[in-house]
Amino acid sequence: QVQLLESGGGLVQAGDSLRLSCSASGRTFSFRTYAMGWFRQVPGKERELVAALGWNGGGTKYAESVQGRFTISRDGTKNTVYLQMNSLKPEDTAVYYCAADPTGGRSWFRNGSWGQGTQVTVSS
Repeated sequence: QVQLLESGGGLVQAGDSLRLSCSASGRTFSFRTYAMGWFRQVPGKERELVAALGWNGGGTKYAESVQGRFTISRDGTKNTVYLQMNSLKPEDTAVYYCAADPTGGRSWFRNGSWGQGTQVTVSS
């Protein structure tokens, strides 16, 4: 089992930057065997993929709405994944979740492990 702990959320103004962190732990965890992703969810809507990082750091994927503004990265020495969010907009307001998927991002919701979420609020 993989444990994920997010941090870094908060209240910022439009145009500001914020960096989220996700610390991963667990006997079986390795960036070589887990794809990592950041999702977000607002009340009444489905959880959506924001950014993902493939096995062993290979390949990235971004939602069109954050392309060019958000960057996903990892630090293998700390088993930590980051989401750098720049030029934040009010529509980026959501609870952000970190996820780890042993199937390379093919089944986040069926096989993935999830953190508890961190709130990001962007005021206009």
